[in-house]
Amino acid sequence: MKYINLTEASAFKALESSPQIGSKDLLTKERIQTCSVPSARGVTYNYAAMPVTEEILKHFQALSDELQLTEKYQILLDGAVMNTGEKRLVLHHLTRGQIGKNVVVDGENKGEFYKKELSKVRTFSKEVRSKTFLLSTGKPVAHVVQIGIGGSDLGPRALYLALKDWAETEGKEHIPASFISNVDPDDPSGILSALDAEETLFILVSKSGTTLETLTNQRFVEAWLKKRNPSIDPSKHVVAVTSKSSPLAKSSEVSKSFFIDDYVGGRYSSTSAVGGVILSIAFGFEVFEGLLKGAHEADKAALHPHVKENAALLDALIGVYLRNVLHYPTTAILPYSQGLSRFPAHLQQLDMESNGKQVNRDGMPVSYPTGPIIFGEPGTNGQHSFYQLLHQGTDIVPLQFIGFSESQRKDDIDVENSTSQDKLVANLVAQIVAFALGKDDKNPNKRFEGNRPSSLLHAKRLTPEVLGTLLAHYENKVMFQGFIWNLNSFDQEGVQLGKVLATKVLQGAEGDEILQAYRNLF
Repeated sequence: MKYINLTEASAFKALESSPQIGSKDLLTKERIQTCSVPSARGVTYNYAAMPVTEEILKHFQALSDELQLTEKYQILLDGAVMNTGEKRLVLHHLTRGQIGKNVVVDGENKGEFYKKELSKVRTFSKEVRSKTFLLSTGKPVAHVVQIGIGGSDLGPRALYLALKDWAETEGKEHIPASFISNVDPDDPSGILSALDAEETLFILVSKSGTTLETLTNQRFVEAWLKKRNPSIDPSKHVVAVTSKSSPLAKSSEVSKSFFIDDYVGGRYSSTSAVGGVILSIAFGFEVFEGLLKGAHEADKAALHPHVKENAALLDALIGVYLRNVLHYPTTAILPYSQGLSRFPAHLQQLDMESNGKQVNRDGMPVSYPTGPIIFGEPGTNGQHSFYQLLHQGTDIVPLQFIGFSESQRKDDIDVENSTSQDKLVANLVAQIVAFALGKDDKNPNKRFEGNRPSSLLHAKRLTPEVLGTLLAHYENKVMFQGFIWNLNSFDQEGVQLGKVLATKVLQGAEGDEILQAYRNLF
């Protein structure tokens, strides 16, 4: 398998020299109808408003072939050591179904391991939802709280919020869920203040079992339980999601453990027990299973070798073109769906923690930009916030819209001859066109230059299967971009230095005048 830096690829040099044409000159009715690539479960990627010509698409295909992008994906699925920094396999795809060969590590079939853990999630969630699992004072679970940070919080939280309205509308019995992540004491205090201690189950999520913020919040919760009712046994209110080798695995402080391993990175772990336990308790296992099916089908679709038939691969290549040829440093994720209100926050971690790297797989500096800055908010709220800069600012920000034909709750009202959903879709369509085509005006303050590129991921309705497809689409897009930039997308050394220095501050920061000086400000 060939691993080279992007600028060494002959296809990239050809891409750089290809004529550049803005979306204002490209966008037509025919293009909107033809520039679509299906993913899975009715999710379609449309790139009509991107500055991509047929010639550029040919260069994309040549670059994909030269860098062996789908081949690298296949060997990842087959169990190659793709996390070069930590010498680990990368197996998050396996948590939602096997596509490649059997992956056996230290005598253990990893596909069977994940199936076993999934079965445990199914059994436990059914016990909780049927009220056969009782807490320490004999009461069933009426509320569930996940304690975790980073990938143990962002993905599961985003998915929970994305499915909550759908589940209620579909008549799924809903056990409300909350999330505690920040070590700021106001976070756990605010969540716990509204809960009944005797009816609350906590899911403690830490792969290592040593994450300081998470363990601190565990102690906060234990103290709260005892304060509310001294007869409560905190261990009967806590289950853990951790690795077999962590201190939590056999801890007497938890009543049950679900296992993940080092081959599933935190930001890629939502389809493991990290997301599975809380989503299955909240909505029922079959809802989580639907999400897994959507993700698995999108994973299979991402193996297609032709860029015009592989949505995740094409999205990745367009993103690299925007970053490395057109030199745009940011990307905005703009879901026109209230259910996806926290999805951009999850994608921030997924993308920026994976590809926010300045050295390649071999630890050598790269000479080109890598991962972009990711930000976003739901439409139409964002239109009344930061869209001013997106339309008329000095920097061009590529945009990724997400939209649906139908609302989740199917509860709507007709005002001035259109429903709220009609207005939402109208705003989405209008923004794509306004960004691409702009508007001439004699008054420069009212002039829109246009040529602001965007893509669109759309489907009929946000369901578990569609959500799983969207999740996998972005995971695979980020993976392909890491391959293109010749990065190790699966470690996160950038988060470690701050942890080390924070520990030093807590220990007094002796011998470090700079740390002490800042600490003395508080």
